[in-house]
This record gives sequence, C-alpha cells and structure tokens, in this order.
Amino acid sequence: MDANQFEHEYDHMGRTSVAALKRHIANKLIYQVGKDPVSARPDDWMHAAAYAIRDHLVERWMQTTRAQYAQDVKRVYYLSMEFLIGRTFSNAVLALELMPALKQALQELEVDLDGLFDLEPDAALGNGGLGRLAACFLDSMATLGVPGFGYGIRYDYGMFRQLIQDGRQVETPDYWLTHGNPWEFPRPEVSYRVRFGGRLEDTHGGVRWVDTDDVLAMAYDTIIPGYGTMATNTLRLWSAKATEEMDLKAFNQGNYFGAVETKNHSENVSRVLYPDDSTPSGRELRLRQEYFFVSASVQDLIRRYLRSHTSFDQLSDKVSIHLNDTHPVLAIPELMRVLVDEHRLPWDVAWAHCQKIFSYTNHTLMHEALETWPVEVLGRVLPRHLRIIFDINARFLGQLGSQPGGGTELQRKLSLVDETGERRVRMAYLAVLASHSVNGVSALHSELMKQSIFADFAKLWPERFNNKTNGITPRRWLAQANPGLAQLLDQRIGRGWRRQLDQLEGLKAAIELPGFLGAFRRVKRQNKERLAALVQKRLGVSLDTTALFDVQVKRIHEYKRQLLNVLHVITRYRRILDQPDAQWVPRVVVFAGKAASAYHMAKLVIRLINDVAEVVNHDPRVGDRLKVVFIPNYSVSLAEVIIPAADLSEQISTAGTEASGTGNMKFGLNGALTIGTLDGANVEMREHVGEDNIFIFGHTAEEVAGLRARGYQPREWLEEDDELAGVLEMIATGVFSPGEPARYQPIVDTLVNWGDHYLLLADYRSYVDTQDRVDALYRAEDEWTRKAVLNVAGMGFFSSDRTIAEYAHDIWHSTPVHIPAPGVTD
Repeated sequence: MDANQFEHEYDHMGRTSVAALKRHIANKLIYQVGKDPVSARPDDWMHAAAYAIRDHLVERWMQTTRAQYAQDVKRVYYLSMEFLIGRTFSNAVLALELMPALKQALQELEVDLDGLFDLEPDAALGNGGLGRLAACFLDSMATLGVPGFGYGIRYDYGMFRQLIQDGRQVETPDYWLTHGNPWEFPRPEVSYRVRFGGRLEDTHGGVRWVDTDDVLAMAYDTIIPGYGTMATNTLRLWSAKATEEMDLKAFNQGNYFGAVETKNHSENVSRVLYPDDSTPSGRELRLRQEYFFVSASVQDLIRRYLRSHTSFDQLSDKVSIHLNDTHPVLAIPELMRVLVDEHRLPWDVAWAHCQKIFSYTNHTLMHEALETWPVEVLGRVLPRHLRIIFDINARFLGQLGSQPGGGTELQRKLSLVDETGERRVRMAYLAVLASHSVNGVSALHSELMKQSIFADFAKLWPERFNNKTNGITPRRWLAQANPGLAQLLDQRIGRGWRRQLDQLEGLKAAIELPGFLGAFRRVKRQNKERLAALVQKRLGVSLDTTALFDVQVKRIHEYKRQLLNVLHVITRYRRILDQPDAQWVPRVVVFAGKAASAYHMAKLVIRLINDVAEVVNHDPRVGDRLKVVFIPNYSVSLAEVIIPAADLSEQISTAGTEASGTGNMKFGLNGALTIGTLDGANVEMREHVGEDNIFIFGHTAEEVAGLRARGYQPREWLEEDDELAGVLEMIATGVFSPGEPARYQPIVDTLVNWGDHYLLLADYRSYVDTQDRVDALYRAEDEWTRKAVLNVAGMGFFSSDRTIAEYAHDIWHSTPVHIPAPGVTD
C-alpha cells in the first residue's frame, strides 16, 4: 500500500487503524529497508516503524507548506548553533497520538516497541540548555501553528561522546549517523555556495568579493510535528560538501592523500559541534561554522521569499530572523551583503529591513562569554563582512556623535570594534544594534542585562529590551519522559494539560483526595527504580530506591557550581564517619554533564566527583547511607530517565550568573523540590510554586555584587568555618587521590588563594544548613509529597507554549497558519 492509502485508513474515531499501521510497517520493512520479517533485526524493525510514522507526518507537512504559501504568512526563521532534539521516534508518535495503536501493531508483529525506542541514538546536534531550549521552541512553534524554520548545522559527529576512564573525562567521536537517520530528508537540489577568504574589488557599482575558497551547503530536512494539530514546521540543517569532488588525476598518479585532502578540508566545517577553541585553527573553524550555516540560511530564506514576491518591498513584513545568542550574528552582515551586493538594494533600504527583521536573545551576563572576533581573523576569513561591519559602525558612531551626550567616551564604549589591545568585533553589540528586540530569558536576567552588559544601549533604546522567560515543552518533559505521572494527571485533571499547562493548577484540589499522595509516591518510586536499574547496568553501583535522590545534571562549568555540591557530599561523608550511630536520611547524589574538551578546571571537577564516589561508595562504614554516581555521556534520552526519578533538584549557580535555566523547570514539572540560589528562573519558580515549597539559600545577586565591590576575601570565610576547613583539608591532602595527593591542589587554590570567583566559600554554610532542612522535610513523607505535588501544580507558567506565544505576539508579530483538517472517511 502507498502512503496516501495509509493516510486515509481511519478507525471510527478518525485515527489510523491498527491494521493499517501494521500493514504499513510490514511494507516498509520489505520495500524500503529491504528485509524479510523472518530475518529482520530489531534495528530493521525500528527503521521500518520510523518510516511508517514519518509517512504519517508527510501529508501534514505538505499541507502546512501549501497553506503557508497560499496565506502568504510571515515566516519565523530561528537560527541556532544547537538543536538538542534528542530522539525523534517516540516524540513523533506522541505528537500524532499513535502510541497505543503503534504498540498494538508491533505486538501483533511480535516486536517490542519500548525496545525499538531505545535503539534510536540521540541526534548529536547540541550540548546544553541553549540547544534544548531551541528544540522545545520548535515543538511549541509547530503546536501553536507559528510558521517557521529552524536553521542549524547537521554535525557528523556532534560534540563528543563522553567516556569516564580512571575518573577522567575522555572524548570520543559520537557516530550518531552510523546506521542512517530515517527522520531526515536529504535535499541535494537545495545547495548554496558559501564563500571564504578572497579579496575585495571596489567598482563603480559597489564591491565585488573575488578569489574566494568556496564550500557547498546542502540541506537536510526534518519534520517538526505540532501536538494535536495538523501544523508542522521544518528543521533544516546544513551539511558541508566540497565544490569539487576528488582529484581523479592526482589519484591515478598515486597521490591518494592529496586527491581527497581538499575535499575533506572543505567538509570539516560540519564535522563536529564546538571544535576545541584552545588553538587558533580551532577558533577559526568555529568562525567558519558560524558563517557557513547563516550564509546558507539567509540565501535560502531570500530564495523562498522571492518565490512569491517580485520585489523586496514586503521583506520585513514577511520575514523574521531570530538570533539564538551571538553564534548566528553574522547573519546580519550576510543579509546586508545579499541585499546590497547581489540584489542592488540601496544601503539605507537594506539596513531598514534588517532592523525590522532581526531579533536577538541574550543567554549570558558574563563578559568572557560574549562572543568577539579579532579584526585580523575576520578580515582574512570574511573580508566582505568585516567591511560591512565597519560601515555599519561608522554610520552608527556618526549618528551617536550628533546626539546630546554622545561624545567620544560613549562612542568608544558602544563601538562595534573594541580598540583596547587586540582589535576585536563585539558580536553582541552588533546584534543589539541591528535588532528591533533584545530579550533576556528570565525576569532577573533581563533586568541585570539592562543594568550591566547593555546598560548604555538600554538608555539609548529602552523600547528594544524585554523579557521572555524560558519554558519547556510538556509533551517531551512530562508526557513522554514520565508516563506514570502523565497517567495519574490524566485521571485527576484530564488530558488537556499537554497543550494548556496551566491546567496543572487543578492538582491543588487533588492533594487531599484519598490515596492521591500515595499514588504520586508510587510513580516516583517506579521512576527511581528505572534509574537505579540503569545505574546498576552501566556503573555496577546498587542504589537504595527509598533514599532521597539528589540530582545535578547539566553542563559542567564553574559558575554552575558542581564543586559546591561536592563540598556538601564530602561534608556529609565526614559527618557519617563522625556520627555512625545517627539516624541519617539515606541519600543518592547523581551527577551528569559534559565539560568542554579544553576546559581543564571543569574536567578536574569531574575527576574529583568520580574519586569521591570511588571512596564513598566503597567505604563499609557508610553503606547505603550515601552513594555518589557520575553517569557518563549526558543526553536528552538520559535526562528523560534521570529527571523523573529526582527528589531534589540542584540549581545552585552563583546568583547573577545563570540566565534562566530550564533544568529547574523540568525537575519541578516531574515532582522534584528545588534547592537553589535566587538566580535565573529560580526567582520566578519561587513565586509560582510558593516560597515554602522551594529551598533557597545563599547570597542574592545584589549581595554578590556588594561582596565583590568590597573586596571578597575567601580565606576569611574559611577561617570562620571549621567544617569547611576540614572538607578542604581532605581534598588537599589526597584522601580522595591517595596515589597523587596533590592532584586537586588547583581546586583548593582556586577556592582559597585565587579569589573564589564564584563565591563557593561564601555560600557554603548557607547551602549545608539548607541541606539539613531538606533532610528534615524528607523524613515527613506526606509533607514532602504535598510540596512535590505543589511544585508540579505551579509549573503551568513554564511551558514553552507560553514563551513562544509571547515571542510570536510581542517580537515576531506572527500569526498562526490555518491548516484545513483532512477529510475523514468511513
């Protein structure tokens, strides 16, 4: 049977029938995978089922595309270096509401659906919160009918696969495409030439960019389905292809390496996410990656616009480009280049379009994380774009100088080019200058952004700055990740929370219903058992599932303060040894996350975690009262197992450093209580779940600034706390590294002698005392569960649907596309 026939075989409820689905999977196995059902392996069945589900999406996809053109909608183009979409199979089945039918169809084919889901590798297209946020946003854009594309890079190997060997992080390639990707559609006919290097020629008609080294960007499309709607969107990823194939003449002459060297060099652009930037070549490759994907994307969206428009008069009415942090900011000079050089628009007309088209989300307040590029490197790799940036800057500084108070000092501070030391282009400043909207991602972050890194810009253009607090998709992070809790919610408040997450408020009335708290605890216990089984299988560590599961999973970075968590673990270990007869609340402390390959301090923290785990887990005096595990190779699919099992969510960054966080939202949605500072979205979470239902500790952002302004002296805090001194002494004297006692001296020096930049010692006592409050509450089983339920009930605000609705209305001025429903036949 063909796909169209499949699409129109429905049951009496208008859903695809089990029989039709079963036949379609069998046909896919035979005719697309090329396997006989008798000899098919699980991988073959996984691909067959995936192709069958994909076919179910294609008609919706084409209907959506046709409707977008017919209605001449304004399209939103979301540009991001990362899209951490995780596994696509289960998410697509969930969006189509086909889970029961698919499960039954496969059962009748004697195939286990859960086993098939586990065979799909995570798409290695991102690393941390930035990429996962982009994935949640794509889900919500499709669900709300916001017409749009995600644009990024199709990384061959992702960032890296993390192994732990002798406690150390070891990076290995992540071969996620080894067995193919049934969810993508290669588009060899959609290719664009991306240019690097070369030189500029000034002509009477403008500027010519010549003698360039070129690479082709080829498109791969993935369907992004909306939940409970016919609307879909597209994730279009670019893969680098050489403009010339292998040099056959050189090959035939025996120069085998030279014959493919140029091709391989060209295609390195899309090999890995975030190449090691500790070397000049690594940094240059990063720059090439950023330009590669924005150039292809800008060329593509202009081509799409011109399919239905004969002039550029409506460009800014029909196109919105959103910059997810500074990585895609080169899209600004690239759009100017395309409009001015290729389509001959006057400069002022092109710039006016840019300032209506671009919007920018900032994700960091740390100056060292705000991307800048040396003028020398930018001029060598992208000479035309450097010239355009200089021209934009000259016009801006000229306008600034003509305003009252716009003197030389302000011009120096706001110039797109930092002239102190090595001349560097400030990409975040270019984003602010070109964008009509600049938003932060939590109320606190957006306010601090206006007060610190963009203070002078905010005085010039206060109307550009706004807040859009992050959110997460409830489909992935509750319906898919936690089916037990989803079923319990369905029984109590109905199914509507998947699209209207504020319906979770209804749980407050369920708390006192007979048996509800017990049912909630049973779901949590089942999730803990699932995680314990994974840990046993992968690490060989047995976990007590009655223990409090204390979880910190996220990118390893000093500001996220995994090290503060370790200090508490060691404190707890010392106390257990000192008070062996005390009634301790058993605790399992779970860590996971990757450190950037060149980030030596973060990698040292990973090693310390594993060394502490080795000592604690094998100390017979401790037993099951304390276990520590570091689960390697953190990913979306791993998060879907860890997060539902958590009792306590560690969100302990130094106040004023975390822009928002979305892990905090995922944990809260799955019934974990948060221990955290008043940082990022923790501030708003406290408002929504109630200050009695969250554990807040430590200095506030304002207090942190005051401590630093007065001259923070970490040694003073150490001298006033004997317990802290004892913990650091254990680290410094090699208790956790007996074969190399000085292994962690750099960590001790960072905290005591080198300034403790992230104020771990200043927050240590408050953190440890708050952990004691956690223990006390966990002993009161019903009270803990009530607070956990209230956390779930208070998470309605943190849906990415709410966030995207705000973006669409306030920033993109986009209206939903209307998709006519297909006819339903008997």
